[in-house]
Amino acid sequence: MSTFTIFLALIIIVAFLLVVVIMVQNPKGGGLSSAFGGGANQIGGVQKTSDFLDKSTWTLATLLLVLILLSNVTIMEGTGMADSKIMNGENEVETNIPAPVNTPAETPVEQEQ
Repeated sequence: MSTFTIFLALIIIVAFLLVVVIMVQNPKGGGLSSAFGGGANQIGGVQKTSDFLDKSTWTLATLLLVLILLSNVTIMEGTGMADSKIMNGENEVETNIPAPVNTPAETPVEQEQ
């Protein structure tokens, strides 16, 4: 398995987690924090859920950006910086295509005089 494939799998996982974390948040500031007691600071051991979701969103977004940049580096290492064979003329292939056969036009039948 290539390094790029590993990075691609990690990018997909992080992107999925980022979508889940963003969907859990409430745009009005409620989200999970309001589900665990509204304005209370601690219910069931959960404190400041919105801060956790905010930090996890930024962490996952940063991780996604880093993984994308690293995957780009692995693509560039795999291709190398080789010159084009076409531009150097090394890949010229001679083809021996026979010339088209021209059939003579029908000659009119000579009329007897």
